[in-house]
Amino acid sequence: MQLADHPYRGRFAPSPTGPLHFGSLVAAVGSYLDAKSQNGKWLVRIEDVDWQRTVPGAASEILTALEGFGFEWDEEVAYQSRRTDVYSNAMNILEQRDLVYPCACSRKEIADSSIRGLSGLIYPGTCRHNPPYGKKSYAMRIRVTDAIISFSDRIKGRYSQKLSSDIGDFVLRRADGIFAYQLAVVVDDAMQHITHVVRGADLLDSTPRQIFLQQVLDYPTPAYMHLPVVTNLHGEKLSKQTNARPVDVADALPLLAKASHFLGQQPPPELLQGDVTSFWQWAIQNWQVASVPG
Repeated sequence: MQLADHPYRGRFAPSPTGPLHFGSLVAAVGSYLDAKSQNGKWLVRIEDVDWQRTVPGAASEILTALEGFGFEWDEEVAYQSRRTDVYSNAMNILEQRDLVYPCACSRKEIADSSIRGLSGLIYPGTCRHNPPYGKKSYAMRIRVTDAIISFSDRIKGRYSQKLSSDIGDFVLRRADGIFAYQLAVVVDDAMQHITHVVRGADLLDSTPRQIFLQQVLDYPTPAYMHLPVVTNLHGEKLSKQTNARPVDVADALPLLAKASHFLGQQPPPELLQGDVTSFWQWAIQNWQVASVPG
């Protein structure tokens, strides 16, 4: 079931692994403008399901920065770390439907017997055929099919994957008990009734996996739009790992204008003489998806 015809509900879902940087700001601006230009709701979700990567204080720092840039979210902020029972329920459904299986393969074992796919090594299915009964620690993988998963991205156009040959059976819960991003984001989008997902193109390859999970869990599928990714001088995506600098709310207006330009919009120079409120009024009224670089 498609959700594009329902009242618009979008979201911005940063991971609290560090402060807000310009790449994240661009994603926030794009998702916010797309929602507000359609009189939709815009939610904020903190994706902290992987507590090992979470930096203490980063979530509140990100929210404070968003407020400083003039973002206004329409519902209470959601935290994945407080929703593990919901992910457990989804896993139970998949187990009851015999769609998942335990995997005790080490990274070395997988590397020694796998080929490289779109998003890393393709799991060869070792434990799919020989379940690791008796072992104490194991991950849970989902059985993918040979079906081709396709969707129409609002910027990138038609995109397809054959999960069995491009991705392989992927992990939904790690051996340490942490739920994988792919499962958490699908459950959250369904529970929050998200109709439109606007995010960076670095997550484009993940979308067929998420649509597959939506299908087997009987969830509706949102409309997707993947924005261009901000990179540094070396062509690397801006992130904590590439030492991306935090954005400074003291420069909110010029940074918002810069983010808007990056997304192909053309804010008039006189906006820089105004304030953040004036910027948002103009940007929402003049948002043009067709101008966003592909």
